[in-house]
Amino acid sequence: MASATRFQFFFIAAVLLACFTPCRAQSHKPRAPTPLLVGYFPQWGLHLAEPYYVKALVTNGSAQRLDQINYAQGSVRNGQCSLADPGADLNTMFTRENSVSGKPDDPASPFRGHFHQLEQLKRLYPHLKILISLEGDPRDFAQDARPENRIAFVASCVDIFLRGHFAPGISKPGIFDGIDIDWESPHQEDAANFSDLLQEFRRQMNQVRPGLRLAIAVDESPQTFSGTDFAAIAPLVDQVGVMNYDYAGPWTQTTGFLAPLFAAEPHDLHSIEQSIASYQAAGVPTEKLLMGLPFYGYSWTDVEIANDGLLQTGHAVTQDRPYNYIRSIASGFFAYREELSQAPWLFDGRTFWTYEDPVSVRYKASYASHQHLGGVMIWELSGDTADAELLNIAYRSLHDPLEEKVFKDRARKRSHASGVPAPPK
Repeated sequence: MASATRFQFFFIAAVLLACFTPCRAQSHKPRAPTPLLVGYFPQWGLHLAEPYYVKALVTNGSAQRLDQINYAQGSVRNGQCSLADPGADLNTMFTRENSVSGKPDDPASPFRGHFHQLEQLKRLYPHLKILISLEGDPRDFAQDARPENRIAFVASCVDIFLRGHFAPGISKPGIFDGIDIDWESPHQEDAANFSDLLQEFRRQMNQVRPGLRLAIAVDESPQTFSGTDFAAIAPLVDQVGVMNYDYAGPWTQTTGFLAPLFAAEPHDLHSIEQSIASYQAAGVPTEKLLMGLPFYGYSWTDVEIANDGLLQTGHAVTQDRPYNYIRSIASGFFAYREELSQAPWLFDGRTFWTYEDPVSVRYKASYASHQHLGGVMIWELSGDTADAELLNIAYRSLHDPLEEKVFKDRARKRSHASGVPAPPK
């Protein structure tokens, strides 16, 4: 598939390719809107060994490039929405050094924490939309979506996050511009209630103010939402964020790619291309689909050396690690790249890593642009380097993608290898 080189040479070549690949040819056709750049901000970043602050988005320039932040997370529990971590959201005192404004929080003010930092961020970047990502046990979602609970549950979410009633004595409407629902995933018996839940969110959100965004996060395939009519729910939502990652990981003892754009083998049914196509076939408009981009990776140890460690057995490491960590250790590995998807991997004869790098991110974001997707969705922002290397590549590629010819040429190579006709020119 690919020949090995020392990482230092590979990395320099990768960055040069990402930075200097020719722009797409000029066209007289009307240009489609530039896809959105969406990133999840981790609430728990405050508790990392090296805390990840909202200010980082200002320092590294991400805030001016992002179109939307999904704040992860709000809690769904006991029939209502609530703050998942009140300490991080409201109570933490930010200093002059780590606050967005460069001013310390007022100890006498009850409004502090990440939410105060997000308010400051929006003042600096009024174009930026911020959604609250609602996450919880699927059983809680299923109970809350039942007809007898639905209206009150949605009202609690709208009241706390959109009307801004975060706590007694704190009313700060306007920080959040919408809601991202991460129900993983409704069972067949929940399908009708899932649709009705989205309808109720849409109804109550419209009562707050028009234009609030409603998004859902979905798994690799609509088949995981058994019974859900995506064509019926598509008009209710503004975005369908496809979690295009975890195609391989520690649940299997065989190494593989975390998030392959195309299937590496002719009979492989798992790839981003096929995931996106499956949602299009299910009735989701292309312009509402967000392609997931992972800023993390997985590893296996004691891996067989055949095929440079790819698709070999080993011992899976359960913990994922951010891109910034993987990059920091990469000089001790040989680096490889799968030609079709431009997916990288590292292997030192024993340990295998699958992850994303500047070349694969440029390739994927360019593909999203040419496919006229609604955008790309990063999970999650703290995994990037301090200078936002991957995010900057994604932004540049959405605005100035690789030539479409690159993808057509690879499609013909793939069809030649598999015997399946390539799409027409």
